[in-house]
Parts: sequence; structure tokens; C-alpha cells
Amino acid sequence: MTENPADQDLSALGALSPFELKDRLIALASSDTERLMLNAGRGNPNFLATLPRRAFLALGNFAVSESERSYSYLDSGFGGLPEQDGMLGRFNTFVANDPQRVGLQFLRSAVSYVHDRLGLNREVFLEEMVSAFLGCIYPTPPRVLPQTQEVLRAYLEQELLGGETPAENFDVFPTEGGTAAMSYIFSSLAVNGLLVPGDRIALATPIFSPYLEIPRLPDYGLEVVQVAMDESEDWRLPEAELEKLLDPSVKVFCLVNPSNPPSSKQPQAVLDLLSELVAKERPDLIIITDDVYATFADDFVSVFAACPRNTLCVYSFSKYFGATGWRLGTIALHRQNVIDDLLQDLPRTEKDRLEARYSSLTTDVPGLKFIDRLVADSRSVALNHTAGLSGPQQLQMVLFALHGLMDRLDRYQDAAKALVRGRYATLYRSMGVAPEPQPEDVGYYSLIDLRKLGGRLYGEEFREWLASRPDLGMRFLMRLASETGVVLLPGKGFDVVAPSARVSLANLTDFEYRAIGAATRHILEDYHRSFQSGG
Repeated sequence: MTENPADQDLSALGALSPFELKDRLIALASSDTERLMLNAGRGNPNFLATLPRRAFLALGNFAVSESERSYSYLDSGFGGLPEQDGMLGRFNTFVANDPQRVGLQFLRSAVSYVHDRLGLNREVFLEEMVSAFLGCIYPTPPRVLPQTQEVLRAYLEQELLGGETPAENFDVFPTEGGTAAMSYIFSSLAVNGLLVPGDRIALATPIFSPYLEIPRLPDYGLEVVQVAMDESEDWRLPEAELEKLLDPSVKVFCLVNPSNPPSSKQPQAVLDLLSELVAKERPDLIIITDDVYATFADDFVSVFAACPRNTLCVYSFSKYFGATGWRLGTIALHRQNVIDDLLQDLPRTEKDRLEARYSSLTTDVPGLKFIDRLVADSRSVALNHTAGLSGPQQLQMVLFALHGLMDRLDRYQDAAKALVRGRYATLYRSMGVAPEPQPEDVGYYSLIDLRKLGGRLYGEEFREWLASRPDLGMRFLMRLASETGVVLLPGKGFDVVAPSARVSLANLTDFEYRAIGAATRHILEDYHRSFQSGG
């Protein structure tokens, strides 16, 4: 067996973030210019929702026409601010004059839906959407546009809460994707004295690598406690691991659900255990749940539903709607929540410090809710009046949400699930083994356990031989990139114990996943030949 010529100081490479290591692997995979490089290392989907985008463009035409009703006498490309009075009638005429445009029909249905199902005023809703497209005024209020929040609440309730938490019970803060949501939450918890250096933070591992990296930054200086999922039980959180949360020095518990990279949701039994633990033993625990992949799961219920008072819920539209470039995410927080309670219990010295920080915003700093502190902190407090996600971004988010709400037969959702799960089956068949999906699997990613795969292909002795190979995971990835042009990410970078590789099932074609499966099998075959020869 010939080891990868790119083998080098693997311990140094292993210390890199998996997303930084990806660039090294891409360089290896691209070294042969006559070979196709297949990058399944990043989860950017190659599919997207077209109907809400058509609706965005169609609304844009109407919005500009509304603006052009003012200053038309100047004949110099001027427009004015839209006028709400009579807008609904003008919109209906606009639709009637172009009845075949798909996006307009979606918009007409949306205006009807928000009135009939959400109780919103049609004309008020329409004016907010028109102004949002034009981007002609600062987002007001800064946290979220009023009609936008109602739509987002309804969507999150449908997709995440399983009917357990009424939408009117929580507030929403639209952010520049899940990335910004994570940054804002950690920053504001620290700024408000709820996380201080030396505090302990529990992470449900494996987990998206930034959750491992952020707490260890000098800015935070937190001690990480791993709450390990059980691979043999489809990556569910065992009761014995959850009991680590009983330690009062653990201030925050973070999880990605469905998980990244195992791509498996936590079952109801785990949610019930966590809910009971929090209610009886840790009512002061702050939970951060990242539910980005929820819409690919069957019958999903979030920790936000199980522990509403304790949970900050992060959701992103990026993956499900193919909108990573739009940067659309949300933070949701129950109106009666433990974080606001903890702020009231801070020592007097901390309260005085925060009084000075936020005094330019309100005469009642103690009454300033944490979700509004998030908004202010995101703009260094002094720029709070110009905070908030841009109007066009909030509009596109609303159209995505309405697409999900109005798709009563789940056509788009079923197609998205079938797409990624079909690729999962293709990948494993191409590796020479039968797919083994579990009931809680989502299929957006797959974590390839190299020892387990080797054992399924060639038996238990080979599996044990692989277990004896130093740095198996990293060496495998280097060889895979160098010899076949395939780029995957190391499971180790997400705190996976077993030598493994994360493959995204969202960003390539079915044909290309067959090629990835064959390339993976090729490297393992070479390892097996070495095993047979006593190497």
C-alpha cells in the first residue's frame, strides 16, 4: 500500500478547523488537472426553492410601480415612498393584468393566507412587504418588522414546535444567517455577565465545529463539558450523559438538532428526559438549540418546544431553501424565559455596569429584555437605532416561510427529503454495502465510520486492523483527495471519536455520489490488500 505523498505533520493538520483543512484537501484534489474534483466537504445545497424567488421578483415590479406614483413629473428616474392607502386595490389590478405570472399568483395567495390564517390586515401586510423590497426606510422596529414577525412565528411553530408552544408566546430576531445568530448569542451572554471566563458550557457532541471553537477563544475562556451522543443508539443522547447537566457549574447547554454531522434528530424520549431534568433540577440552565436541519426530518419537535422557558432557538433558511448566499436566520426566545430572570438576579455591580451600557436605549434598563439586548449588542449599542436585518432580506425570509406554510401537501418538503435520502442510498450502495438508515436519520450529511465500513466489507479482523492504524481518519482523507479527487471533512473536527469522514449529501449529483462511494471503496480496498499482506 502506498501512503499519500502528501502525508506530513498530521498532528498539526488535525488542529485545524475542518473548514480550514478543507482548503488543504481541495488543493490536493485539484493537483491533477485532468481529473474531476468532487467536493462533498461543505453543506451548501445544489437545489433551491424557485417559487418564493419568483414571488420576490414579481413583488419587486409592483413595488417599483408603487414608488413611481410619486415624483413622476420629474421624469428623471425618481420614485417616492409607497402609500398604503388603496394599495390592495392597485395590487389586485396589477395581478389581474398579468394573470399568468407564477410569482404573482403566489403573492395573491399569500395576501389571502395571512389574512385568513394569521389574522393580519391585508393592506398593512402588503405595504410592509413593498417597503421591505424597496429598502427605502430603516427596518422599524430594528429587531423585526411587525408583520414579518407574525409570519415567522407561524412558520417556526409549524416546523419546529409540534403544536406544543403557541406562536404568540415567543419573540423572533431575524439575523444574517445562523452564523450571526451564534455570534450574537455568545457575545450577548458574555457581555451581560451570564457567561464569564472559567464557566462551564456543555456541548452535545459530535457537533458543528464552531461550537467547539468559540467557547475556547480568549474572549470567552469557557471550559467545555462533552455530552456525548451514543452512535450505537442512532446518536441519541443517553440519560447518563444528560446527567452531566445536573452540575450547577454548567451554565449553558448547546446542541445541534438534527445533529451535524451524524444528521440524526433527538427522539421524543430524549426531549422528555431533558424537559424533566430542567424542570426538576436545573431551572436555571440556558439551552441553545440549533435546528437548521429540522425541515429535513420527519415529525420534528425541537428542544424549544420541550423546554420553552430555557431555550434560545436558532433556525436558518439557508439549507432547506437553498439560500446560503441570502444569509437568513432567526433567533427565537420565549417571552417568559430564564435568561431575563437571570439578568434580574445579577449582583449589583453587574447591574450597575449594564445600566451604564444600555442607558442610552431606555430609562428602564432592568426591564430591557435579553432578545432586545441581542439586537443592541449586534450594533455596539450606540447604533441600535440602525440595527436589524435589511428589508429585502426580511421580505425574502417571509416569502420562504409562506412557501412552507402554504404548501399544505408538503410537496416541496417531501421532494427535498427524497432528494438527500436518495443520495444517501446511492453513496452506500456504491461503497458496496446496503444503506442502513435509522428512524431518526435525516440524511443531509452522513458520517462514514471507516472502521465500521471496513468491518462490513471485509470482516471483524480487518476492522480491528484499521483500528490499529495511527491517524487513520486524516490519512484516509489525504489519500482520498490526492488519489481520487474527492474531498470530505474529518469527523474528528466535529468531535467524533471514531476515525471517520463527513460527506454532505446536499451539494452534488446522484452520479457524483456514486463516484464518491466508488473512490471510498477504492482506498479501503488498498488498505485491505495491505492487511492481507501483513503490512
